[in-house]
Amino acid sequence: MTQASIASPPLTARPLRCRSCGAESAPAPAAICGQCLGPLDPVYDPERALPDRETIAGRAPSLWRYREWLPFDGEPTLSLDTGFTPLVDAPALARRLGVGRVWIKNDTVSHPSLSFKDRVVAVAINAAAAFGLDTIGCASTGNLANAVAAHAARAGLTAWIFVPEELETAKVVGTSVYGSRLVRVRGTYDDVNRLCAQVADRFGWGIVNVNLRAYYGEGSKTVAHEIAEQLGWRLPSAVVAPMAGGSLLTKLRKGFGEFIAAGLVAEKVPRLYGAQASGCAPIVRLVERGGGELQPELPRTICRSLAIGNPADGGFAARAIRETGGWAAAVSDAELVDGIRWLAQDAGIFAETAGGVTAAAALALARSGRLGPEDEVVLCVTGHGLKTLEAVRDALPETPVIAPRLREVAALVQQ
Repeated sequence: MTQASIASPPLTARPLRCRSCGAESAPAPAAICGQCLGPLDPVYDPERALPDRETIAGRAPSLWRYREWLPFDGEPTLSLDTGFTPLVDAPALARRLGVGRVWIKNDTVSHPSLSFKDRVVAVAINAAAAFGLDTIGCASTGNLANAVAAHAARAGLTAWIFVPEELETAKVVGTSVYGSRLVRVRGTYDDVNRLCAQVADRFGWGIVNVNLRAYYGEGSKTVAHEIAEQLGWRLPSAVVAPMAGGSLLTKLRKGFGEFIAAGLVAEKVPRLYGAQASGCAPIVRLVERGGGELQPELPRTICRSLAIGNPADGGFAARAIRETGGWAAAVSDAELVDGIRWLAQDAGIFAETAGGVTAAAALALARSGRLGPEDEVVLCVTGHGLKTLEAVRDALPETPVIAPRLREVAALVQQ
């Protein structure tokens, strides 16, 4: 991206409104409301023209086919090939869960960095361009680090990426390879996130999940938009999704609601179910005990991509779960490893630890009667298993080594 394109952006960001007090403000890289410190959301023109099904279907297969529901006026120029990942029918998985149908929303093949985070970064990097920012960054548990590094590299932007010191090797390598400035921070994700809030204020960078968060989060809605379109313009009865900061659950609800309001689908919002690892499950425990007060936790799980002890959108996610008639489940590290294995064996999809959490939580929800034989269920699988090989390496059977002789193969067959 040239300096000229940054100085004269081809699109403009939408104004912002506080989710808590309703105060409106001009478009800006701003994290929180200046009046009440509540979270900010983009404001959309209610009179804007919206496309019909045929118009959407005729557009390029990316998240930008839903651009009228994304927080810009004008045409985006960066990361135009992200999104529209497969929705995979999984009959063997439906039999395992004892439900009517199962589909997997397969963001393990998201472009370019093989995780759901490509969606939110595609939106955030266009916001950065709209605001004339030449440096972006993030606080990350791994997948977001990969996505920011990849998207920044091809846009020609500088990227500063901050991660907890103890991060999976593949995610460290998958960030460093793009030439970003990667910094490992002693502490938890919550420590890293607090540091990045200070970094955004001090240097004026676009930290995608801090001061660009209002725009960044809107990319998550496109998961819901794609599910609706890929099911033939109808909605499933239930969706199970992993929870880290909690934003995906809230944005799924918003995305489904937008398509209902636009008349593109007729059903009500699906029941939303959240999944976390039991070693870091503050949102699950909030759902279970009721009320609105989230209690932060110190993460103790191999699922580092969901290990956010004080999730920014945890309360909103719990509300979305309750108000759609869903529930939440936490699973052990051993259960999530099993989930990775049978997700691969049943559906041919190799997921990272967060995908194992989602699969195992879906099984737990089915066994408890919260998912039933009539349900049509979508599982959101958000990252590729090559990112977390350590999690399953020791759980797989030993591979035999033989000489290149047929009799040795025959001996294995007889076994």
